[in-house]
Amino acid sequence: MEGLKDTLEFLRSRTDVRPEVGLVLGSGLDFFHRKMNVEAAVPYAEIPGFPVSTVAGHAGRFLFGEIAGKKAVVMQGRVHYYEGYSMAETVLPVRAMIALGAKKLLLTNAAGGINPDFEVNTFMALKDHIACFVPSPLRGPNDEELGPRFPDMTSVYDPEFLQLFLRTARACRVRAATGVYLQTSGPQFETPAEVALFRSLGADAVGMSTAAEAIAARHAGARVLAVSRISNAAAGYGGPLSHEEVSASAGEVEEAFCTLTEKLIAGM
Repeated sequence: MEGLKDTLEFLRSRTDVRPEVGLVLGSGLDFFHRKMNVEAAVPYAEIPGFPVSTVAGHAGRFLFGEIAGKKAVVMQGRVHYYEGYSMAETVLPVRAMIALGAKKLLLTNAAGGINPDFEVNTFMALKDHIACFVPSPLRGPNDEELGPRFPDMTSVYDPEFLQLFLRTARACRVRAATGVYLQTSGPQFETPAEVALFRSLGADAVGMSTAAEAIAARHAGARVLAVSRISNAAAGYGGPLSHEEVSASAGEVEEAFCTLTEKLIAGM
């Protein structure tokens, strides 16, 4: 809580924007910032004690401004557990956005498709997740200012937002689905045997982020919509995997993603 308060004090010294919606841009989706009316940009590296993104394709800064007529804060690149941060540190940016006023969050990511029905560049809204393969971001002493000791996770992803996603995706004529996302620690991609295990557990897609952020957001009482762009077939369903492949296919759906995201934020 102490680190969060320091972060809030610094951010409020840099911008007067009070966001109502927060957006996290996942791998390969950095281009969306061009659709935003940016009033202030704050690099993570300038925030005292704040985790800094070290992954290619993640700019590592907060953008404050307006999207679809709503005051918004955008994470242009997230930080990951595999970069060496604790899980609590990886969710600090999400907690900061909520504390600034963004009680509605849209989390996006690039994910490996496990469900064979999901083609590359399908947009999958998370209806649930499996996060037991990574540490909980709520581990350790609980601060009641952030949320309860034992928060309910029956509906991590807001049912109304899920319906909004399906309506909006149909209107935008994009490939869309709902499914279960499984978070791993990374940074190595999964083995075919691991993917087979994940499929047997009911996972439709796998990635290295998002579920922990959603847990922290629900702990704080925020409403969450999360959308995975299926960037590639998971191990065992296709050829060798690379980070470049994950990011490269995003350009094929730039216009569709931007239109979908703007309409989702307008409707949230």
